[in-house]
Amino acid sequence: MGAEPTLIHSVIRALRLLELIADEGRPVTAKRLSRLADIPLPTTYHLLRTLVHEGYAKRVEGGYVLGDTPLLLARHKQATELPHRVRQVLKELHDDVGAATYVAAFRDGEVELVDIVDSPAAPRVDLWVGLQESAHATAVGKAVIGGLPPGQRIDYLVSHPMFDLTRHTHTTVRSLLVDLDEHPDVMVDREEYSVGTTCLALPVPAPDLHAAVAVSVPSTEVARKAQDLRPLRRAAHLLGLACAGAGADASITM
Repeated sequence: MGAEPTLIHSVIRALRLLELIADEGRPVTAKRLSRLADIPLPTTYHLLRTLVHEGYAKRVEGGYVLGDTPLLLARHKQATELPHRVRQVLKELHDDVGAATYVAAFRDGEVELVDIVDSPAAPRVDLWVGLQESAHATAVGKAVIGGLPPGQRIDYLVSHPMFDLTRHTHTTVRSLLVDLDEHPDVMVDREEYSVGTTCLALPVPAPDLHAAVAVSVPSTEVARKAQDLRPLRRAAHLLGLACAGAGADASITM
């Protein structure tokens, strides 16, 4: 048998007070906390004073509530877990459909590629032009742009040159807007970025976030792959839940 660990009982008592404050869900008095925790009232006051000083608790009318520090720690934990969850969803989608999978998001005025999952059997598209210069020519980029408010969408398009990457690429704002309006749900890149490759994308349904998830397949396989969009819809839904659960301050970027 190993030696018993050395425990700091004042820390244990302080954590117990925090648990009780969180459980109450409303301001709770020092006397009630003392009684619930079975801690002498003078000691309870000393512990609460320290917790307030360090931001773990806050003194308000009617008693004590949780301070800002626990909330910030919780948000940080959620934010650091988000990239792992994004990759997990992409991996599941890749395995389900046997295709390379992508996530992109709008950040600081640009469409940025967040993550990719591929394999030797299902390689990614040759990304010879970055997404910031080619969003208009990709399904994932169009899905992100299509989700922007109308004014912001126009501002983005007029400030980003629409290079003709293939003979299928939209090179005018008008033609791209028609494409976006005709396909508000599933965006398709019909060899607009790379000849021989077709991409399908769905927007990620999350508040205060413009993002999309996509798959790329050889154009010869797109008819078969597009018959069942349930895996892609499921991935978009799961990503939306992950981002919403991470809170408004979280970013989907890696």
